[in-house]
Amino acid sequence: MAENNIPKDHQGGSPEALVHTWWVYMILADDQSIYTGITTDIQRRFLEHESGRGARYFRGRRPLKILYTESGYDRSSASRREAAIKKLNRQQKLALVNSEKAVT
Repeated sequence: MAENNIPKDHQGGSPEALVHTWWVYMILADDQSIYTGITTDIQRRFLEHESGRGARYFRGRRPLKILYTESGYDRSSASRREAAIKKLNRQQKLALVNSEKAVT
């Protein structure tokens, strides 16, 4: 994992490769809660959350690290997957984090 808690394989890349690829991600916050969101650029979005320009969720919390990512979605399917993950309880989210798709 990089110094800024963004996995090296999620740091940048060619803009062309990211144009149509949406990611679903989970971030661990400093209060140990888990935030779920979608983006086309993991690095940019994490830095937005970190700087306070991201989701309101992080205005009272600090993002610590990316726990989990999934890619290969269009915006609509990423939004549906995000909603499905948000319906999971904490134990189910942690099981997903510990699955083979987890960020290492």
